[in-house]
Amino acid sequence: MSNRVMLALGEFRFEIGTAAYQNLERQHTYIWSVQDRLGRVGASQFMGRKPGTITLEGTIYPAFRGGLGQIPAMREAAEKGEPLRLVSGTGKILGTWVITKVGETSRTFTDDGRPRRIDFSLDLQEYGEDEK
Repeated sequence: MSNRVMLALGEFRFEIGTAAYQNLERQHTYIWSVQDRLGRVGASQFMGRKPGTITLEGTIYPAFRGGLGQIPAMREAAEKGEPLRLVSGTGKILGTWVITKVGETSRTFTDDGRPRRIDFSLDLQEYGEDEK
């Protein structure tokens, strides 16, 4: 079993053997403002883009590896309210991002109530650093 990092967000690591994501959705929204003109179609002007967003969705099997502490670790990182560096598994720096949402759905429980499977979602938003 490889424990290569798929993605690193600050100190948190997404790996196949622990918190692996199956979906990574990335979106960018571009802003166009329309200036009305008399007697003709308004003129569109490009204003830039909104901060990008990433949604990660995955599954954790706590008994397999990583335990039940992974979702609380995501929440703890979010509650610090600090921007985090996002780095791909290939080492590409994807910039600075903030956690805007942590979701979880627990399934298939043991007799003492511990989940055997936890589906998670994590929403990130670009921090929007000033350009140098």
